[in-house]
Amino acid sequence: MTPPVAAELGLCLCHHCHLACELERHPHVCPRCGAHLHRRKRSAIARTWALVLTALILYIPANVLPIMHTSSFKGDSTTTILGSVVTLWQEGAWDIATIIFVASVGVPVTKFLVLGLLLCTVHRGSERSRRDRTRLYRGLELIGYWSMLDVFVAALLTALVQFGALGTIEPRPGILFFGLVVILTMLATLSFDPRLIWDTDANDD
Repeated sequence: MTPPVAAELGLCLCHHCHLACELERHPHVCPRCGAHLHRRKRSAIARTWALVLTALILYIPANVLPIMHTSSFKGDSTTTILGSVVTLWQEGAWDIATIIFVASVGVPVTKFLVLGLLLCTVHRGSERSRRDRTRLYRGLELIGYWSMLDVFVAALLTALVQFGALGTIEPRPGILFFGLVVILTMLATLSFDPRLIWDTDANDD
């Protein structure tokens, strides 16, 4: 037997203090922190889709365009994210290359896949693996706290590829696009309403 969900029990979770509020007694405002209560985020699916697709489009120039230009006594070089991974791997720094690859490729792609899965299953009103999908979303929230690390790791470690004692490093447009991808995926995670996973029918109200 499927346990009742919060809506069936007349409860609503406050997103600020995480208090389970009784809607009959407090239909609009959380009694503990005074925040506005809402059963579901309005247009959560449409807004999250828009953010995810925009981030996915920007992810292409983030990987194609160079992120750093290095000038030193050895010469000038311009590198992309994946180019820095290949260079570091060839020079034997496989551990640093792995860190850059995970931060700049593994994490963003995982976000795209998980958010896409959650959006598709919620849109279809799927009742399968609700607990697992909720855990996936909580995992995305956890990753979100470290999302900006992607930008700093990619920028700082790419700078080490050919950085000498005498030289200058200048950012290139690729790092801007990559930063926008990180921000948009964070906003997409925040705009998604995990309570929709537990709705029997797809609900975008």
